[in-house]
Amino acid sequence: MQFVKTEHSGKGVAHYSAGVIHNGLLYVSGQVSIDPATGILPEGGITAQTRQALLNLEAVLTAAGAKKTDVVQCRVYTPDIAYWDDINAIYAEFFGSHKPARCIIPIRPLHHGCLVEIEATAAVG
Repeated sequence: MQFVKTEHSGKGVAHYSAGVIHNGLLYVSGQVSIDPATGILPEGGITAQTRQALLNLEAVLTAAGAKKTDVVQCRVYTPDIAYWDDINAIYAEFFGSHKPARCIIPIRPLHHGCLVEIEATAAVG
């Protein structure tokens, strides 16, 4: 196994890796919508938070030598399924014509007041 770090990995107290590569797959840990440079949520509600979570996801992909088009699956967590349309719009903008497998899962409130968290699996090689 190879453990993937980003510029901002390891600054928190949680015990996990930003990503793990094993057998040609990159498993990206859930990326919340906090801006890692500032440690705060972006202003702009679910749209801005979805965009930030995807940028955080992209940072892990880049650190692992992968691209958005290498993503095979995403799981998107949100505390309110009413955000589905807004999440979907930003997600589609981010991935463009690439359409990984995906599910959007409504859950209890996320850590730090985040409105979205995204985890992914990507092919690497």
